[in-house]
Amino acid sequence: MARCGHFTSRRRGRSRSCHFALWWAARRARRPASLADVIDLRSVRDDPERWRASQRKRGEDPGVVDGVLAADERRRSAVTTADDLRAKSNAASKAIQGAGPDERPALIDAAKKLKDEVKTAEAEQADADAALRAAAMRIGNLVEDEAPAGGEDDSVLVETVGEVPSYDFEVKDHVEIGTRLGAIDLERGAKVSGARFYFLTGVGAQLELGLVQLAMATADANGFTPVIAPALVRPEAMEGTGFLGAHAPEVYRIEADDLYLVGTSEVALAAMHSDEVLEGDLPRRYAGFSSCFRREAGSYGQDTRGLVRVHWFDKVEMFSFCPPEAAGEEHRRLLEWEKQFLTMLELPFQVLDIAAGDLGASAARKFDCEAWFPSQGRYRELTSASNCTTFQARRLGIRYRPEPGGPPAPVATLNGTLCAIARTIACLLEFHQQADGSVRVPAALVPHVGREVLEPVA
Repeated sequence: MARCGHFTSRRRGRSRSCHFALWWAARRARRPASLADVIDLRSVRDDPERWRASQRKRGEDPGVVDGVLAADERRRSAVTTADDLRAKSNAASKAIQGAGPDERPALIDAAKKLKDEVKTAEAEQADADAALRAAAMRIGNLVEDEAPAGGEDDSVLVETVGEVPSYDFEVKDHVEIGTRLGAIDLERGAKVSGARFYFLTGVGAQLELGLVQLAMATADANGFTPVIAPALVRPEAMEGTGFLGAHAPEVYRIEADDLYLVGTSEVALAAMHSDEVLEGDLPRRYAGFSSCFRREAGSYGQDTRGLVRVHWFDKVEMFSFCPPEAAGEEHRRLLEWEKQFLTMLELPFQVLDIAAGDLGASAARKFDCEAWFPSQGRYRELTSASNCTTFQARRLGIRYRPEPGGPPAPVATLNGTLCAIARTIACLLEFHQQADGSVRVPAALVPHVGREVLEPVA
């Protein structure tokens, strides 16, 4: 019985991992040749310094650009060599057909030698293809010129919306408030699943469901197709969306099945159209709901308490496919919808233009919305909106037709968090707390929660 993976199928005699490897290789082989370019190679060739500058702006190695150029030159040379040898081999085969008996043995020997050389050249071409793809996958998306330079502390404040209130009583954090409301049970969450897991109970569960309903209804009203997205995805979905680079340590992997738990439904929504040509009008927008999982490695202090940084949470994510030239405008739309949603929740917030060194590999630019947490006396991130240009689409083989009947081209992808449920609940409980321990429910959320005030339980 063949064994080339974790699980072996007795019926078929091959492991699931082996079947997946064969399937993935075959699917790659069926892709159009142009999709071997997981970045815009012509752009890298024409203006490598722009790509080096982007890498430096991210705080990453600009030398990877030179690695791509060298790998690209090797591949092009290998393609030329293989093409030339195939042409000679074909000519040799035709020569045999018209040769006389005395000439034929020598021509046959020459043709065999050429066939061997063709096999060697094709193997070199395959190696060069793989080396170029590996080199290209190490480069982050080309950062927009307008994105601020620097790291986490260098993001630029764009605007502040709403006023931070003053309370005439001692404010409590969301853990204490949620416990008194019978809404959050961290102790039993840790007992069942470990640190940074939780139960939402009673009004806590109602808040989650109400926020999901409000977010989905808002997205639907703005032209998004609601989607319940899978939380487990294959490796190529994670790789294609850019989540297996620097952030790989934060990702949960199910090794036995070679699957990953997503940290956002962005992964599934992007990969949903992998290896497809999108037909019809764009943008095509989805609002995906899924559970999300993150290791949250490196967080500390107040971040480890309560619902702010947890290993599992649910989220409603906006995702858009649009023509590349329209991506900047679509990015602003996603941000505006996030701002409108936070305004519906009656939360003051600020908008930050995120510095290049704090961008994920796939984002060319990102805006965060941070809402006010009274117990911490500061704004904390609740939503973000990222323009990934054609970065993810090239990796996943997603294209569209700029002209009806014309050749396909890579599409742009964008994503924006409409509601990260757990953290939003934490902010709502803190911001709308009242002196008697109750919490006021924002008017827009009342129809989905069924009450105007959350009262402490006995």
